[in-house]
Amino acid sequence: MEETLSGLVTNIVFKNDETGYAVIELETREDTFTVTGEMAHISPGEEVEITGEFTEHPTYGIQFKATSCVYHMPESETAILRYLSGGALTGIGPAIARRIVSLFGEASLETIALYPEKIAKIKGLSLQKAKAISEQLKRTMGVREVISYFAQIGIGTPQALAAYKQYGETTLQQVSQNIYLLCAVPVLLPFEQADAIAFSKGVEQESDIRLKAGILYVLRHNTGNGHTCLPQEKLLSTVSRFLKVEPENIMRAVDEMEEKGELVRETFGESTFLFLPDLYLTEQRIASALKAIAKDENTSEEASNKELDAIEKTQPVKLTSLQKQAVEFAITNRCFVLTGGPGTGKTTTIKAIIEWFESKGDRVFLAAPTGRAAKRLSELSGREAKTIHRMLEVGYGSAESIRFLKDENNPLKCEVLVIDEMSMVDVFLFEAVLRALKPNCKLILVGDSDQLPSVGAGNVLKDIIASEMVPTVRLTQIFRQAEQSKIVVNAHRIVNGELPIQGQAKDDFFAIESTGVQCKELVCNLVTQRLPAKYGYSSLEDIQILCPSRIGIVGTEQLNRELQERLNPPAPSKRQVQYMNLIFREGDKVMQVRNNYDIPYERKDGFQGTGAFNGDIGFIEKVDLKAGVVTVRYDDRVYIYLLEQLKELELAYAVTIHKSQGSEFEAVIIPISETPVKLCYRNLLYTGVTRAKKLLVMPGSSKLVAQMVHNNKKMLRYSALYNFLKDDAFI
Repeated sequence: MEETLSGLVTNIVFKNDETGYAVIELETREDTFTVTGEMAHISPGEEVEITGEFTEHPTYGIQFKATSCVYHMPESETAILRYLSGGALTGIGPAIARRIVSLFGEASLETIALYPEKIAKIKGLSLQKAKAISEQLKRTMGVREVISYFAQIGIGTPQALAAYKQYGETTLQQVSQNIYLLCAVPVLLPFEQADAIAFSKGVEQESDIRLKAGILYVLRHNTGNGHTCLPQEKLLSTVSRFLKVEPENIMRAVDEMEEKGELVRETFGESTFLFLPDLYLTEQRIASALKAIAKDENTSEEASNKELDAIEKTQPVKLTSLQKQAVEFAITNRCFVLTGGPGTGKTTTIKAIIEWFESKGDRVFLAAPTGRAAKRLSELSGREAKTIHRMLEVGYGSAESIRFLKDENNPLKCEVLVIDEMSMVDVFLFEAVLRALKPNCKLILVGDSDQLPSVGAGNVLKDIIASEMVPTVRLTQIFRQAEQSKIVVNAHRIVNGELPIQGQAKDDFFAIESTGVQCKELVCNLVTQRLPAKYGYSSLEDIQILCPSRIGIVGTEQLNRELQERLNPPAPSKRQVQYMNLIFREGDKVMQVRNNYDIPYERKDGFQGTGAFNGDIGFIEKVDLKAGVVTVRYDDRVYIYLLEQLKELELAYAVTIHKSQGSEFEAVIIPISETPVKLCYRNLLYTGVTRAKKLLVMPGSSKLVAQMVHNNKKMLRYSALYNFLKDDAFI
């Protein structure tokens, strides 16, 4: 049952001003209580009214869990002195607080906020420092106004803080005039919730502000599905159904938005597409940069047969004619694409290319989209490889916004850049790469165009190859050593529309017929008992379950619950924390599910950096409920997550095939049972199969496997890079 506590904040045990979460000690007339919850910018010495309910924590005992907090700025001299002395404002300690209060009395806070020049006359404060303190107090008061307003319309503290971070002092003015701003970037509210608030304030169903917000929301939502644009007719019909408004009214809003530059309309052939301006410009810039590179012949080199023969002798196998052609193309062109499936010799070719350039004294940088892909590239090439983000050096940003320190004004210091796993690179990241290339730097793009496209927007690798703007070599011959692997053979059979071959006892590929609950039990048994017993694999470190879907009896959600219980059950020695409907326990295998460029980490060698990336897999090392943090290790990087940041983690005993892109695992299990029809397509299965290094087990329905193999309808993506590359008007 909810009740209200009124009292004085005597101590801050923990607080995070980014999210508003805090643990405080509150002194009331009756007793002193520990209070947890959203209490933004709270400080010792403040008087507050907190609504919530008492709960019992298994470790820390009785606590009061806050659902709302009303702040009362101190008014008496004693209360103000206590507030300022408690460290509420950076730069004011007990001594300066006494001087301020003795001089200005009950008007101290008003004077700090409005007349910092008067405060600057106090010993120990400069004018610059006084102005900073004044801004801090005004920001605290402004944030609380926003929190109060948001609470009145049913929006929580985290969203209020994020909105203030985005819009600053004008937050109340902007949001009160257009609640749909909270559905923009970053997305702070579901559109439906913003819509309900707008209707309650008298916004009409066909108002311009609502129609434009709906159009932008649908375009942004589809960016999350990988599209950089949408056909005009598709957008009109989708928004019409979404807003329950006639298409002609949507068209009127689209025309107005185009005039104001809020979206871009472009026609290719007989089809018209609509873009968000940033995506339109990004694809245009990529096309322009690639065209300029393709026309640049200043750095063209020729490799003599003698030099190529010398390079070939350094390789463990004789190069095929296609591999030699790839080496020549890499040498004689500013930009070159190398593609091909597993076992076709991409690694050998890359090494030959690298060795040729290094023999000429060129600096060669290697990069890949994910940490695992970069680590694998490093192991295969015998050279350092970095993630693209680390190579470009993230400056500042968030999950929604990013800036790189490497750009046209501070380019990469290399003569050759090799990027592996290009199928995973989206338009924004690739444009950042192109901007960071110094003049005459060669760019070598390597990837498997038959795999799934990037998680982010765009179809970069496929569009580049299809445009024929960049010289490309596709390796097709499977090497003899790779032919011994049924994983490799079956990957090629699948991509060619042929059913996989069932393996024998000595092989590395097995399909086991099973469905439903039987399939789920088989998967769990394979992970926990059979594969560790037969091959010596670690259930956690070596074996990875890859699922086509999140839902269903063999989806990631169900399998993660089952395997957490079997592989890492509750124990007195293991601390745990619940976030939403998930329990995170010490020892759990977890995955980072969104890019967070701000979160800090420390490596074993003492190096400190920032950034955790979508798809990183690691283990929970420590849960510290008192400090409100969870420690997670990804390979050699250790991160500290605040409890509120656990929304960025998921259990990873089983992950989707989409999330596994760029990774390889010793042993992979792909359950194909009751897979949703919309996910039964060839390149999804192919991508999963090519994640396995040494062993692949595919329990499930052979009928569904056949359905996936025969469905060559690739994931539909609307993008314009191909058109921009082919159209001479865009240079």
